[in-house]
Amino acid sequence: MRKWLPLTAVCLGAFMLLVDVTIVTVALPDMAAEMHTGFAGLQWVMDVYALALAALLLGAGSLADRIGRRRVYLGGLGLFAAASLACGLATGPAGLIAFRAAQGIGGAAMFATTMALLSASYRGRDRGVAFGVWGAVNGAAAAAGPVVGGLLTEQFGWRWIFFINLPVCALAVYVTLKAVAESRDPQAGRLDLPGMATFTTGAAAVTYAVIRVGENGWSSGTTLGLFGLGVAAFAGFVLVELRSSRPVLDLALFRSPTFVAVMAAGLLLSGAAFSSLVYVSLWLQSAEGMGPVGGGLVLLPLSAAGFVVAAVAGRLLHGVPPRLTIGGGMLLIGFGALLQGRMLDAGDGWAALVPGLVVTGAGVGTATPALAAAAMGAVAPARAGMAAGALNTARQLGMALGIAVIGAVFHSGLADGLRGSGQGGGTVRALASGRAGELLAAAPAARDWVEAAFASGLREAFWASGVMGLAGAALVALLVRPAGPAAPAGPAPVPGAARGRADGVPSGERASA
Repeated sequence: MRKWLPLTAVCLGAFMLLVDVTIVTVALPDMAAEMHTGFAGLQWVMDVYALALAALLLGAGSLADRIGRRRVYLGGLGLFAAASLACGLATGPAGLIAFRAAQGIGGAAMFATTMALLSASYRGRDRGVAFGVWGAVNGAAAAAGPVVGGLLTEQFGWRWIFFINLPVCALAVYVTLKAVAESRDPQAGRLDLPGMATFTTGAAAVTYAVIRVGENGWSSGTTLGLFGLGVAAFAGFVLVELRSSRPVLDLALFRSPTFVAVMAAGLLLSGAAFSSLVYVSLWLQSAEGMGPVGGGLVLLPLSAAGFVVAAVAGRLLHGVPPRLTIGGGMLLIGFGALLQGRMLDAGDGWAALVPGLVVTGAGVGTATPALAAAAMGAVAPARAGMAAGALNTARQLGMALGIAVIGAVFHSGLADGLRGSGQGGGTVRALASGRAGELLAAAPAARDWVEAAFASGLREAFWASGVMGLAGAALVALLVRPAGPAAPAGPAPVPGAARGRADGVPSGERASA
C-alpha cells in the first residue's frame, strides 16, 4: 500500500483547501455575533479566500515548475496551517480577513501542484485510479464543507473550523516528506510577475467595488473609483500578457470560441450555484433559529445531488458533446435557482428550497466533469495545462465575484421587503449581518416583516443566480463548436505550464475535477 502514499498526501491537502471554500458558510452568523462585524465584513471572510485562490493559481503553478512542485506544495501546507491558526485566534474582522487571504495563498500553492504531483508519481492504470480518487475527494469536499462546519461550530465554536486544519496539515506534511518525490520542469522560464500583479489588482478591485455597492450604491465615488482601478488593472494585464514572451496566461487561447464559452461557463457556474448559499445560511440561522448543523444539512441536497450525478454522468455521458453536457448542466443550475426563488415566500421554511437545491446540484454534477475536458480539448495539446489552470482560476473568481454580486442583490431585496414596515437602513444592515435573532428577541411582533424581508432578499438573490445560469447556458449554445483538430494557440509552448510529456499528460496540468 506504500505506493498510494503520494495519493494520500495530495488528497489530504486538496480536501482541506476545498472544504475551506464552503466550511465558513454556516459559521458566519456566529462570527458576526462575536466580532460585531457588518455585512461587507462577512462577505470578505468568504470572498478573500476564493479571490486569493483565483489570483494566484496560475502563478503558483509556474513557480512550482521552476523551483519544484513538492517544495511549493509543502510551502503551501505550512502557510495554510499558520494562517488557519491565526484565523482561529483572530480577535477582529480585519485580522480574520487578512489571515483568510493568507489561507488562500497557501491553498493556491497546494491546488496548483496536486495534478502535477500525481502525474509524476503514477503511471498507466495506477494513474487513472489516482486521478479518479482525487476527483471523488474534490467532490466529497464540496458536500462535506457545510456539514463539517456546522458540527464544529455547534459543538466547539466557530474557531475550530480553522483549528481542525492543523493536524490535517501536519499529517499531510509528514506523508509528503516520506513518500512524494520532487519534480520540476528543467526548462521553466522566469515568472510573469507583472501579469500576476495586474490580474490580482484587477480582480480584487472589481470584487471590492461590487461589495461596496450594497452599502454605497453604484454612483458613489468609492464604487466608481474601484471599478475604474479594476478596469485599468485588467487593461494593464492584457498589455503585459500580449508583450510577454512567457505569459502566465496566453491570451491567444481566447481565439477559440469554445474556450471562451467554457471559461464563461466555469465562472458563471460557481456564481450561480454556490454564491447564494451564504445568504441562505444567514436566513436559516438568524431568522429561522436553526443551529449550524441544521443549516449545513439543509444545504446537503445540492452537494449530494451534484456528487451522485457527477459519478453517473461520467459513465453514461462519456462521448456526449460538451455543448449538451455543459449547456444542459447550466440550464439545470439556472432553473434550480429560479425554482428556489419561485417556491420561497414569507413564512416558508427550509423545505421550500429542497427541490431547487436538488435541481441545481444535478446541474453542477452534469456540467462540472465536462468543463476541464472541454477547456483542454479546445486548445492545442501544448496549451492543455494552461487551459486547465485558467478554468480553475475562472471558477474561483466566479465564486468571489458571485458572492459580491449576489450580496448586493440580497441587500437590495432586504430593503424592498421592508418597505411599508417603517424600518430603515439600520434594520437592513442588522438583518444582513445575521442579527435577526436579536431583533426578534427584543420585539417578537417583528417576525412578519423580518420574514418578508428575508423572503424578498433571497428571492432576488435566487433570480439573479438563475439569470447567471441561463446566461452560461446561452453562451455555451452559441459558442461551443463540435470537436475537431485544435488550432495552434500561439507561437511556442509555454515551458512548464503545459508542455506535452512522453506519457501523454501535460507536465503542468492544473485542472480541478
